Amino acid sequence: MKNWPEENGQLVKEFELKDFLRSVEFINRIATVAEEMDHHPDLFLHSYKKVKISLMTHSEGMITELDHELAEKIDSIYNSL
Repeated sequence: MKNWPEENGQLVKEFELKDFLRSVEFINRIATVAEEMDHHPDLFLHSYKKVKISLMTHSEGMITELDHELAEKIDSIYNSL
């Protein structure tokens, strides 16, 4: 995916949101979708309104189609905020 560059064997993207509460809402929405998929990204909230996300299928030790699917869903969540 162009907008999710690969770094150290993971898809990585950083999002900047309006404020802290919007960032937490974003993470909570991601958590709901990720749990439904049984696929859990690494999430890092920093600078009060930035969320960095790393995706890799831990059980496979590499990026899989599941990571690309979740990345698309995360982009949709972000665009809906």
